[in-house]
Amino acid sequence: MNRKIIAAVSVLAALFASAGTSSAEDLVFTLKNTTNSTLERFHTSPVGVNDWEDDVFGDDVLEPGESIEITIADGRTVCEYDMRFEFSEDSDLDTTEDSQNLCEMGSYEIHE
Repeated sequence: MNRKIIAAVSVLAALFASAGTSSAEDLVFTLKNTTNSTLERFHTSPVGVNDWEDDVFGDDVLEPGESIEITIADGRTVCEYDMRFEFSEDSDLDTTEDSQNLCEMGSYEIHE
């Protein structure tokens, strides 16, 4: 697993945690890229929020076959999140969006 991705997710989680309430629990799940394309950007936002949060990956990417543990520590007490997956320009995959209850899942697999 790429150390830069882990560091970026940790920094993002710390920023969200410091801005939120201490009573909210972090949402933790494993994101798996089972496509044949590089996942360059991953955004989340609670369902009903009109803007996407910052890219979780920052300058890093999730290569085909890789997985990473994602922590959403935004201080919110919601479970339903929208997710946006953006692939490399040379990919034949379109940007994909999905909504999930992240409190109920341990992993999410993006596939073709």
